[in-house]
Amino acid sequence: MSTELITALQSAELYDHDVESFQLIETHISQVILTGEYAYKIKKPVDFGFLDFSTLEKRHHFCKEELRLNQRLAPDLYLNLITITGTPEAPVIDGDGPVLEYAIKMKQFPQEGLFDKLQAEQKITSSHIAELGQLIAHFHLNIEPAPADSRFGTPDQVYAPVNQNFEQIREMIDQPALLGQLENLEAWAKATFDRLQPLFEKRKAEGFIRECHGDIHLGNITLYQGKVVLFDCIEFNDDFRWTDTMSDLAFILMDLQERGLDSYARTLLNQYLAITGDYDGLALLHFYQAYRAMVRAKIALFTRASPGMDEAMQARLLASYTKYADLAETCSMVPACACLIGHGVSGSGKSTIGKTLIENFGAIHIRSDAERKRLFDLAATESSRSEPDGGIYTKEATQRTYQRLHDLAQTILQAGYTVFIDATNLLASQRDGFQQVAEENGVPGVLISCQTDENIVRQWITQRQGRGQDASEATLEVLDRQLATQQPLTAEEKGHALVVDAASTVSVSNLVECLKKRLDSV
Repeated sequence: MSTELITALQSAELYDHDVESFQLIETHISQVILTGEYAYKIKKPVDFGFLDFSTLEKRHHFCKEELRLNQRLAPDLYLNLITITGTPEAPVIDGDGPVLEYAIKMKQFPQEGLFDKLQAEQKITSSHIAELGQLIAHFHLNIEPAPADSRFGTPDQVYAPVNQNFEQIREMIDQPALLGQLENLEAWAKATFDRLQPLFEKRKAEGFIRECHGDIHLGNITLYQGKVVLFDCIEFNDDFRWTDTMSDLAFILMDLQERGLDSYARTLLNQYLAITGDYDGLALLHFYQAYRAMVRAKIALFTRASPGMDEAMQARLLASYTKYADLAETCSMVPACACLIGHGVSGSGKSTIGKTLIENFGAIHIRSDAERKRLFDLAATESSRSEPDGGIYTKEATQRTYQRLHDLAQTILQAGYTVFIDATNLLASQRDGFQQVAEENGVPGVLISCQTDENIVRQWITQRQGRGQDASEATLEVLDRQLATQQPLTAEEKGHALVVDAASTVSVSNLVECLKKRLDSV
């Protein structure tokens, strides 16, 4: 692509819309001409091995792919494909004659809305993160899985880029401490891969290898017209895009952690799991997060090796490598887990407490209301239209729900995460069942009893019913029955239960402190 062509394209007479001004943004693989309302993205004729735009035919193909893939998530931004004809000195947009280049016409959007810029200004909110979690979850649920006979998602294909990271990094560092760390990370990655190989095979067989985004990080997320929008899918390499949905999710979780936004990473993960129900995938998450961190670490070293790099920039890039490698090392550490058992009548604030446990302890929050509906193929907020003791609330359905919660708690703990079981647990046998799960997994089981003033509970239930946006379908009638039939905590349970009033910020803060002490003492 000639400099003359890019210069000539910066002429307002060429366009069928008003042009405010021209600005050129250049990356190592593309040039983007900004005009004010619209942007035109043109691919460079480059070949990096993993990316090949070397011929006009290939650039045409990948322009079409970029448009197709990104219109799945950002149809308002990715508009259409245009041709550039004429001559480099006098180009014509969508004219007749031989094609000089292809470009993607996009809606230009304010750079101030990019999440990496919002994060730098501390303007990202928990609501943004929850919306992002919902967006990724529904995207993953609705994209097609890879064909069963494809190479994508086979154990060999999963491990090849992991191994390549270590081989390439080893050639670019010579510090003994960094080489020792790299050796330990490589040994952990290989051992973890070997241990998880049956799960990789199971994930492929069950359709979790899908045509994902491939590059979810804060720089590829923006606020556009008040909504969270994910853009810039990877179009240039099938292997980078056709991946396990958990690997796709791992990138943004790693990016949030690297920026010190652990609380947001935990919120996003819980939002995603609550919608997809993909708790089995948790066992792969540490492996994939470490892989994603090492990719970023490698890119820092590649950049550091660029010709003409001054010593100050080289030092900053080495520090960036070290930060990502340290993050990968954190993923390799065996975490301390706990089984946190919720208790309390409907509307007593267990779900509110769950948010606190997510933020402070990284808990995976599983709700009986949501899992009960999942068993019956209902969305969490979808009405079951069930009568008390009927429909999805029969005795048998409740037993199935608690068995589901037992199984999920087991899965989550074995994956190395703390779990919070958000269920009424009004029967002693139900509470004992979760204590047994804790014992079987060798982790502390902590009973968290929500005891909120009954008048407030009644108010919360009424408000929740009025909104109609929650998984719970409990009514005041259900509450009255629970109060009349619940089995009180035993003397032994009262001795070790942590009691919290969800309506009191002081009580919630005390719960956090007491739970930290309890877990630290184990």
